[in-house]
This record gives sequence, C-alpha cells and structure tokens, in this order.
Amino acid sequence: MKLAKKQEDEIGFQLAPMIDMTFLLLIFFMVTTKISKEQVKVDIKLPTAANATIPNDLSNRDVISIDGEGNYHIGQRRTDKKELTSYLKERFKVTPPLRIYVRADKDTPGKQIKELMRIASEAGAVNVIFGTYQD
Repeated sequence: MKLAKKQEDEIGFQLAPMIDMTFLLLIFFMVTTKISKEQVKVDIKLPTAANATIPNDLSNRDVISIDGEGNYHIGQRRTDKKELTSYLKERFKVTPPLRIYVRADKDTPGKQIKELMRIASEAGAVNVIFGTYQD
C-alpha cells in the first residue's frame, strides 16, 4: 500500500499587516510633530548663550513661554499665574514626572522667570530646560 505524500504548505510572510502598521506609525508621528511645533508659535526672541546645548530627550515636555512683557503662555494660549499653577499641578497628577521647556524672551523681566520657577517647583517639576540660541 502506497501512502500519499503530504503536500507541505509553503511558509509565507504576510506583508499587508506590516504595511498597515507602517502607515499607522507614520500618521501618528506626523500628527504629534505638528502638535509640538504648534506649541512654540508664540513670537519670542530667545536669548543667546555661549554654552547652549541641545538636550538628548525633548519629548514629553510642556512648553511654557514668557513674552517680553512677562505674560505667560501655555503652548499658544495666554494665561495668568493662577491658571498656570493649576495647569502644572494637574499635569503632574496625570502624567508624572513633570518636565518643562521654558521659552523666555530675551527682554523678559527676571522676576517673571523666577516666579515661573517657583510655580514649577511647587507643582512638582523635576526637569526644567530653557530655550536659547547658541552663541
């Protein structure tokens, strides 16, 4: 009695799910990049610093801007001290650790920067960086 040989199925690689995943990742990164660029559209003239360096990790930071007149901005939206304080405290509760990127105009009064640092400290900020141009 002859036994029929089992026909071996050819093992293949499904390419369609990989392409779908690639497009989903591409769309995700395009959308998040647009959001982060939109947060820094407040018209600010950053100061220059001789020892300015670019941090290795700029992700997951709240962008707080201070214009030349000392007004605070969360992203593009202008805010006051009370609202800024409650915003930062809420952000710390939702997504710790609180990391902040401060963009202060070169004409910003020093007391406004000191006040922002106090607010950030009370909210629980663990990492605050300042935006500058390299000299």
